[in-house]
Amino acid sequence: MKLYNIKSLACIALLGLSMSSCEKYLDKPTEDGYDTSNYYSNDAQCRAGVNYLYNSPWYDFMRGFFKVGEVMSGNYYMGSSPYLTFTLDGSDADLANMSASLWAVNTHSTTVYNNIKNASGASEAVKNATMGECLTWKAMAYFYMVRSFGAVPIIHMPVETINSQQSTSLRKAKISNIYDYIILLLEKAITLLPDSDPTKNGRIDKYAAKALLAKVYLTKAGFSEENTTYNPGTYSYITCTAHQRNAADLAKAAELALDVIENSGRKLMDNYSDIFRGENNVCDEALISWAWTMGSHWTCQNSFHCDLSIEGFDENGDCWGGWGGPSVDLQDAFDENALSPDRQNVDARRKATLMMINDEYDYFYADCGGFELLKFCYNGYKDDGHPGPDQWESPTGAGEVKHLYGDNADHARFYGANAGRMASALYTHLLRLADVYLIYCEAAMGNNSSSSDPKVLEYFYQVRHRSVKGYVKPASITWEDIWKERRLELACEGDRWYDFVRRYYYDPSGAIAEIKAQRRNGYNGLNDLYKAYYNGGKKDGWNIDAHPASYDTGAAAPNVTDRSFTIPLPSSDISYNPLLMEAPEDFDLSGITF
Repeated sequence: MKLYNIKSLACIALLGLSMSSCEKYLDKPTEDGYDTSNYYSNDAQCRAGVNYLYNSPWYDFMRGFFKVGEVMSGNYYMGSSPYLTFTLDGSDADLANMSASLWAVNTHSTTVYNNIKNASGASEAVKNATMGECLTWKAMAYFYMVRSFGAVPIIHMPVETINSQQSTSLRKAKISNIYDYIILLLEKAITLLPDSDPTKNGRIDKYAAKALLAKVYLTKAGFSEENTTYNPGTYSYITCTAHQRNAADLAKAAELALDVIENSGRKLMDNYSDIFRGENNVCDEALISWAWTMGSHWTCQNSFHCDLSIEGFDENGDCWGGWGGPSVDLQDAFDENALSPDRQNVDARRKATLMMINDEYDYFYADCGGFELLKFCYNGYKDDGHPGPDQWESPTGAGEVKHLYGDNADHARFYGANAGRMASALYTHLLRLADVYLIYCEAAMGNNSSSSDPKVLEYFYQVRHRSVKGYVKPASITWEDIWKERRLELACEGDRWYDFVRRYYYDPSGAIAEIKAQRRNGYNGLNDLYKAYYNGGKKDGWNIDAHPASYDTGAAAPNVTDRSFTIPLPSSDISYNPLLMEAPEDFDLSGITF
């Protein structure tokens, strides 16, 4: 835990929350300087004071979020990345940034909560709502921490901890304590939040917090301190043994998820790909999102586009993600084959997630009449300022789709301004309604291997039927059906590794075996094959015999062990507080107050 970083960030929060001046998100904050003695005096200031919690403190978590969530899980290929090969250690810069960012969210959320609580002048309804938003973000930060690092300290009042000089004497709390703490945070948030966002601007409401709590209970259901061993000398690793999930936790997850599904008034969007487009930054499907902006302060903006898009995809010279791509194993899950020119397109989620040869997109490059992948790679859109890379880049035969906004004209169409270098205003959806549907299905199935319950079948059907042509409601579904559906529905959204973590809690051998069996490598020879195909008139030019390409079988299977499911704490954190090397201790939650 980078507490020296937390201290400086806490000072920012205490001296006036200057990061909240990011513009255009939710309700625009004041342009005047302010401090906590004269701010939060009306409803607008309370809302404005919370706005930055939806973006800035999370910015340095972004890369770690994707590398852990998608690369480690086998959904995404990034060459020799230690996240792909399970050789990650505490010296990794993205890991350190990830940790610092999560602790910053904890500090900022707590500070803003206390400032609003102690302020006068605003209505009780708005004070409550904004305090509930703070607690939900705090809970989200801890939910990522415990599933990433395992046992970490519980710092309920970070500024008090810093001021009392206890930062270097904090001990890790047990994982079960951390889940109980997250539940306390969310239960309190639920009592404060309104049933729906009165601003209609995408603020967290009561059902969003309930949805997150359902996901927490589903995860907690698999963890058992009694079935967990902490390995001496490795300070953050755990070893779990197989056991049944906690039935009461599963029931609570199902109850909460069903409440959201049936009572929130939200519906699944008709067209899956629309969820990730600029016009739907705020939509029924999105329960909790990072709300990126194009403000004057660095860290308000979305930079995913740069890390994940093909060279030259935008006009800002900031696209360097073409040499990675959605994995071959994920393509297999969608029944796709990069060594064929023919796309299946049975499941609409494939094209909305994986960009492959012969794919065309009307929502990218709309000013150019749409985007055709092979044309861009080998010819470009030169007349429109998009020369293209003049080669095929991705070793997997697929590129990213979800986190891309297109070109500057596409961005301006929705946000009124061009994107900047490493900066867009495309939201990142962290918790979606379809996820809640699948949480309900899995939790309601319980410890059974299958279910024919009508509600389970209905909500599973609604998720799959939206995207899969001709899908007919089944008479029963299995746990494996839900497990795979979660992968297809949420692929490249930063979630898959955390599914593996919660599975590892109660089915360690199953989690390890699945990852070891994945096709996590790339192909050889794709550029020659695709270039000849494109230059030869597409289908008339396809000749894999003349331009052979093949899956790389030379790389070893990942060395996945029990230690792999808890990523190491940053070396800088341990250097700052050596007590983090020691086994976790029971944390007394009875003194937690709000």
